[in-house]
Amino acid sequence: MKKIEASTLILRLVLGVTFFVHGLVKFQGGIENIVGWFDSIGLPGFLAYAVALLELVGGIALIVGFGSRVVSALFVLLMLGATFSAKLAGGFLGNGQGAGYELDLALAAMALVIAITGSKMFALDSLFFKKDKNESHVKKAA
Repeated sequence: MKKIEASTLILRLVLGVTFFVHGLVKFQGGIENIVGWFDSIGLPGFLAYAVALLELVGGIALIVGFGSRVVSALFVLLMLGATFSAKLAGGFLGNGQGAGYELDLALAAMALVIAITGSKMFALDSLFFKKDKNESHVKKAA
């Protein structure tokens, strides 16, 4: 087991569980409350459904390792959007009235690592997307 593969597995699982739980809570707590909050900060309310669904389904996809790079790239965009639309004004640690963007930044960084490196250990991607023999030969020669 290579250290980088084990490391990205840990990141993928923690990130997947974190986003899954955040998406689940949005639906369990009443998605209409999130729709209202989106409207109140100037974002279209329907985006609340898209965000919650991405978090829920994307979290599961990361846990099982399916489409990890694409899902992680979407999570990076999601966290950047959350930071710039809702959290930046509150500062890094928050302002006493709302959360800061430190968690969003950490989650974006984790997702970026997976988007760049991938995570194939214990992943469905390894079953569906076999490495090209020429690609592995080129890497060995380099």
